[in-house]
Amino acid sequence: MNETEIHPLLRAARERVLERRLPADRTMLEGLLRLPEHDVPDLLALADEVRAAYCGNGIALEVLFNAKRGGCSEDCAFCSQSARYATDVEPQAPATVEGFLEAARAAHARGAGEFCIVVAVRGPSLRLLERVCEAVRAIKAELALVVAVSLGILRDEHLRALVAAGVDKVNHNLETSRRYFPAICTTHTYDERRETCLLVKRYGLQLCCGGIIGMGETLEDRVDFLCELQDLEPDEVPVNFLNPRPGTPLGDRSVMEPIEALRFVAATRLALPRALVRFAGGREITLQGLQDLGMRSGASGLVLGDYLTTAGRSDAEDYAMLNRLGFEVLA
Repeated sequence: MNETEIHPLLRAARERVLERRLPADRTMLEGLLRLPEHDVPDLLALADEVRAAYCGNGIALEVLFNAKRGGCSEDCAFCSQSARYATDVEPQAPATVEGFLEAARAAHARGAGEFCIVVAVRGPSLRLLERVCEAVRAIKAELALVVAVSLGILRDEHLRALVAAGVDKVNHNLETSRRYFPAICTTHTYDERRETCLLVKRYGLQLCCGGIIGMGETLEDRVDFLCELQDLEPDEVPVNFLNPRPGTPLGDRSVMEPIEALRFVAATRLALPRALVRFAGGREITLQGLQDLGMRSGASGLVLGDYLTTAGRSDAEDYAMLNRLGFEVLA
């Protein structure tokens, strides 16, 4: 960056995050999200520099496994797996333990270092929890993978079982700001989500917590959301962009502008400089031909291949991108 031309806020952000080793605060984050468009390239460059300084040159790859499709009781407005909406997702029973293991083997063979088991439920039943734990034990016994689970709202007894089974990480997203959350979900509360996140940390598991951008939230909501994440201090922050699903309440929303998506990823890196910031759902339709630039906006990981109910791009394309950019894929 040319220091004589850089925006004063970016100079201040560089001094705070890179030199003083402090995360960007609320006032700074709001200013960064309001930067004039012509200053955004400098913001992305700064975020990339912060990523390199805090996280190195490694990129963490993860594969998602949708272990039970559809039939969810909750009314999250973005989700095509909710039983409340007429979508094209056909409900399927939970996978068998062998099904979990086969999916994990495939993820490992594709070069992923992390395998995330996702189940569309409010929270796990005892039977489902036992099956997931049995599968995790089998995976950990055979494969060198970080195993994460996303099982909805969790209680102490769930966390005890997951720890005993060998789970490494739990994903539970806040999704958006506290203010905007009731417009996205009414069947459970923001505090229920936040308490699950705190429980995960209390039991010593890694916390993966992020959300979805482009659901109609305001800039202030995005700042509040980042500040909520700062308070939780997750190990990983997955950044999703709304991919409007037909039949859901958000099915007719427009895809957000690529520059706004990149700006948010960069702000996330400056807000949480030590976290694994992972590109997740919606990056293909939102960034389109700017995915290389996206990986230079502060991200240190991505989801490989398909998402829960939507298609990602090919492994070959992502590996070619990472090779072009000189990143090292972490084992």
